[in-house]
Amino acid sequence: MCRNIKTLFNFDPPASNEEIYDASLQFVRKVSGFNKPSKANEKVFTRAVEKVALNTKDFLESIKTNAAPRNRQIEAERARAKALKFYT
Repeated sequence: MCRNIKTLFNFDPPASNEEIYDASLQFVRKVSGFNKPSKANEKVFTRAVEKVALNTKDFLESIKTNAAPRNRQIEAERARAKALKFYT
């Protein structure tokens, strides 16, 4: 799976449409092998991203958990600390 796709479920505030779209774009890029599609594939590429984003949004709204929502700022700080440790 692509490293740039972040967990979107169970956060407060919930994932934005932009975050869902960005994850969908990364997924389609990974699956297709194209960072940017050719003109001939642009429509189908864009349609795939939109469909994945729509299904992802529906999926995120449908799944349930008993766990308390995670705080985005705390998770971001943890990720930065982990990256700092990894890259130094």
